Amino acid sequence: MSATFDGALDDYIQHLRVERGLSKHTIDGYAHDVGRFGTYLTDEGALLDQVDEARIAGYLVTLSHEGLSARTQARALSAIRGFFRFLVQEGRHRRDPTELLEGPRLLRRLPDILNRDEVLRLLETPKGPKPNRVRDRAMLHTMYAAGLRVSELVELDLADVNLEEGFVSALGKGNKRRIVPIGAHARAAIAEYLAEVRPKWARSASRACFVTARGKAMTRQGFWSLVKRYARAAGITKPISPHKLRHSFATHLLAGGADLRSVQTMLGHADISTTQIYTHVTGEHLRKMHERYHPRG
Repeated sequence: MSATFDGALDDYIQHLRVERGLSKHTIDGYAHDVGRFGTYLTDEGALLDQVDEARIAGYLVTLSHEGLSARTQARALSAIRGFFRFLVQEGRHRRDPTELLEGPRLLRRLPDILNRDEVLRLLETPKGPKPNRVRDRAMLHTMYAAGLRVSELVELDLADVNLEEGFVSALGKGNKRRIVPIGAHARAAIAEYLAEVRPKWARSASRACFVTARGKAMTRQGFWSLVKRYARAAGITKPISPHKLRHSFATHLLAGGADLRSVQTMLGHADISTTQIYTHVTGEHLRKMHERYHPRG
C-alpha cells in the first residue's frame, strides 16, 4: 500500500476507535477489508485520489473471481464505503465513489426462534430449590425477558439490576448502555437468586450478578452449556443457543404488537434495518396462522 493510503487508513482506524467507540474485533475487521483494498490498488498501480466507481467495481469482480462469497463481497464494500465517507467528511477525497454502487444481493437468513410454548418449557425446566437451579432459572428468565446477548448477561453487575423499578442496564456493542424493562416473572426469579444463592457463593469483592459455586462470574461457555442441557430436558429438539432466546424475545414482542423502534431500542441495534429482519419472521408466522385458521385462508 502507498504511504498516502496507509496514513488515511490509520486515521480511519483511530476515528473508529475514539469517535465511534467500536470494539477491537469490529475495528480489526474494517482494517482487514480496507487494507486488502489498498493492496489491490497498489497491485493495480492506482493512487488513492484516482479511486472511482469503476475501480471499486473491478475490485469486487476480483473478489468474486477468487471465489469469495456474496456476503464477503458485501462486507468488503461496506468497509470501503465507510472509509471513503470518512475521507469525504475530512475533506481528503472529493466525493464518495461508492455512492452509486450496490453490493451483491444476499439471501437473508431469517433467525430461527423458539415458539412461546418452547420458551415456557425451557424457562420452567430448572425447577426446585437447589442453588444451581435457582441461579439458572434467574439467568434464563433475565435473558429472555430483556433480550440480552449472552455476553451482556454474564457481564451484568449487581448495580445493573434494579428490581424495584423493574429494569436491567445492559452494556452492549460499542460500549453503549441501554435500559431494558423486565417483567414480574424475571424479577421474582432474580430476587430469589439474589436472596438465597448469591450471598453464599459470591466473593466479597465480586460485582458480578451471576456467579458460579466457586464465586466466579458465569462464563459465556458455561451458560451456553446450561442452555443446551435444559433444552434437551425440556424436549426441545431444534438446534439451540443462548442467542436464540434473544431472537425469540424480539419476534414475540413484534407479534404481540410492539412497535419496531421500541424493539430496536431494547435490542440495542444501532440501525433499524438490523431489527427489521424480525418483521419477516413475524409476517411468516401470521401467514401460517391465516392459512391454518381463516375460513378462506
